[in-house]
Amino acid sequence: MSEFYPVMGRTILNEADINRALTRIAHEILEGNRGAENLVLVGIQRKGAPLAQRLAEKIARTDSSFNPQLCLGQLDITKYRDDLNSKPEKTPLPTVLPESGIDGKNLVLVDDVLYSGRTIRAGLDALKDYGRPACVRLAVLVDRGHRELPIRADHVGKNLPTSSEEVVRVYLEEIDGCTDRVEILHPNSGE
Repeated sequence: MSEFYPVMGRTILNEADINRALTRIAHEILEGNRGAENLVLVGIQRKGAPLAQRLAEKIARTDSSFNPQLCLGQLDITKYRDDLNSKPEKTPLPTVLPESGIDGKNLVLVDDVLYSGRTIRAGLDALKDYGRPACVRLAVLVDRGHRELPIRADHVGKNLPTSSEEVVRVYLEEIDGCTDRVEILHPNSGE
């Protein structure tokens, strides 16, 4: 795929923008939940997990009753995907449930980019194997549109209208070892 796309794209969000977006989302989560009671965050592996960690830390700084060590998890959706036959086999990553569990909890599912909705559907399918939350809300760093399923995010860092030919890439220090940023790659323009 890299042979068709340039190494660098146009930066849509820089490190400071991402930090501000996550701070806003953390406050929205607390406001929507009316505090931190009964709240758990679960990040979809790969990039949703570090974003959930960052959100948990921001929530804990705002509400000291929220304990990230008890209320944070990560979810691998590999075996729940509907495109396993068309994509190379991915190595599953660990699923780690919050220590407080997810049954009866107000769960916020966290991911980096919302596109077709299929990843989130796989996440919802995976969650039902681990318990039954009281409710599930969705927080994403970028919503780029083009939904194929009736899924919408409750908390969005940036709405980014795109064409289906464009590629949105999120780079996070924890995963990519580089400065946080969100780029959009235009395959036809050479940008």
